[in-house]
Amino acid sequence: MYAIIATGGKQYKVAEGDVIKVEKLGAEAGETVTFDTVLAVKDEVLKAGDDVKSASVTASVVENGKYRKVIVYKYKRKSGYHKKNGHRQQYTKVKIEKINA
Repeated sequence: MYAIIATGGKQYKVAEGDVIKVEKLGAEAGETVTFDTVLAVKDEVLKAGDDVKSASVTASVVENGKYRKVIVYKYKRKSGYHKKNGHRQQYTKVKIEKINA
């Protein structure tokens, strides 16, 4: 059994017991979060649309962290322009506990 959920502008295919990294949710480690935006659920047959309107996915937060730094470097030749910028995206690692279909 698996489900397709949407969170943080992205879609994830999850099954019970999976550990995934999603955009930062603002929940502390040990808390429980519920994903209500379920796009599809596959048990024996694939259900989508109005069939999964009341479906949800329950997960527990494992940890919060940051990805590795990405360097953005802008440069224009002959004009002396260059700019260096770094970015570390924050994430929340969650473990999928139950798919409520």
